[in-house]
Amino acid sequence: MEPPSRPTLVYDGECPFCANYVRLLHLRELFPDLQLLDARLNRDHPAVRQLKARGLNVDEGMALLSGDRIYHGADSIHALAEFGRPNGAFGRINNWVFRSPRRSALLYPLLRGSRNLVLRLLGRKKLGF
Repeated sequence: MEPPSRPTLVYDGECPFCANYVRLLHLRELFPDLQLLDARLNRDHPAVRQLKARGLNVDEGMALLSGDRIYHGADSIHALAEFGRPNGAFGRINNWVFRSPRRSALLYPLLRGSRNLVLRLLGRKKLGF
């Protein structure tokens, strides 16, 4: 399966944390070539199929596909912090926190657990992939 032609961030658009993270970081401004892909609306997109083929679950973490590399979960937010320039207060805090691979790995399970709890409270189903 061929990687996407431009960097692609696959996330759950119905997850308030994921959607707000994408919005608050101003990812379109930081990475003009970045394709933002809501996995719920694009289940058959080649990037989503590529994640499924590699056994990567979007319910377990957003994924950044760049060239032949896939960053998943904690690695995806670390990569975004590593490559992006912070924009605004949220961006500066995010950059400081997630530029560290160790902090990313420690905090991501808490973020994922919070996501799952909020989805359940809102009555939204997990993606299932």
